Amino acid sequence: MTEKLYEQDSFLKECEATVEECETAPEGYAIVLDRSVLFPEGGGQLSDTGAINGAPVTAVKEWKGKIINYCRQAFPVGSKVKVTLDWQTRLDHMQQHCGEHMLSYAFWKLCGANNVGFHMGERLVTIDLDKEVTLEEAMKAEDFANRQVWDNRPVTVCYKPHTEVARIPMRKKNEKITGMLRLVSIEGSDICTCCGTHPAATGTVGLIKITRMEKHKAGTRVEFLCGRWALEDARRKMLWIQEAGNHLSTSEDKVMAAIGKMEGEIASLKEQLRAKTGQLQEGEVQALAAGAPVNQAGCKVLVAVEDGYDPKSAKALLNRLTAIPGSVAAVVYHSGDRVNYLFGLGEGARGDCKAAVQKANELFSGKGGGKPASAQGGGAYSKDWRDKAEELKKFLQAM
Repeated sequence: MTEKLYEQDSFLKECEATVEECETAPEGYAIVLDRSVLFPEGGGQLSDTGAINGAPVTAVKEWKGKIINYCRQAFPVGSKVKVTLDWQTRLDHMQQHCGEHMLSYAFWKLCGANNVGFHMGERLVTIDLDKEVTLEEAMKAEDFANRQVWDNRPVTVCYKPHTEVARIPMRKKNEKITGMLRLVSIEGSDICTCCGTHPAATGTVGLIKITRMEKHKAGTRVEFLCGRWALEDARRKMLWIQEAGNHLSTSEDKVMAAIGKMEGEIASLKEQLRAKTGQLQEGEVQALAAGAPVNQAGCKVLVAVEDGYDPKSAKALLNRLTAIPGSVAAVVYHSGDRVNYLFGLGEGARGDCKAAVQKANELFSGKGGGKPASAQGGGAYSKDWRDKAEELKKFLQAM
């Protein structure tokens, strides 16, 4: 059993230890020490990083009471080593984890919402609440939690047998856990069982900032960041807003209004473009119909080959082609790194669009399907895509 020095002192940055096990592992070597300052991944918190005699420890995990350090260098069993903590990583994780306790307490206290899920990733921290909360409620919870940060309240750790926990006013309790429990308490605030590392006072958290909210199952998922991560996130977003303002030739506070105006202008231009495209399509349809070959079933074969088309325009063109009675119609168009194809039949036409899309899939190494009356698909762009479209046209004429 590894002695977990980090449980009693989260600010201990190094220690001397004895190597008890050293085995090969995919990450290099799995090393077990008799004592360690490195916290293993657990309880929603990421593992610490650090070094053993200067050799980097990339991950730490716990298994059956053993703390396993994954290191690129091997050490003889029984040898004495120096374990060093990567303090910045520890501090980042403590800020997120302690901030989670305070934010969860705020939602519980103000909204009656319980934290039913906690995840900490690299620059992404989330809690899942068991009920929906509004943005206004979330901002109040954020303010409540930050006031407790700025109060610099003491954070303490104690151990209690599970038989005594029932008398303690905890935010959440797990009746299934028995034995000696580790409780993390924030003065006048949150108390809960926790295996993670925490600062000695809430002021170390620095800042708690909600960054995103979304509906999740029957409740709400709240994304947030604390401390250094929150500061750097705010800094990045400030630069993005400034850059957006520069591009739009407006001040930061008017960026959203400028975007709204630009969206309106784009919508108007799209409408004008659709109208012009429709006029062009009318002329194209007439030209195709005038010189259309007739297949063995006596149907006109109308194949439009377009470059730089979009799905809506392609669909509109196909509808115009199939509006011609007795037509077997296809639209093959290039868009970005794709070549797409649509097939349809006009009233009274005899043909098999499903067979046509299978042939197109063969020619363009694509995927697609449908029914005898209509089908569609697409494949990767290649320089000879127009030649392949001509082969497809010949196939339709021979149907």
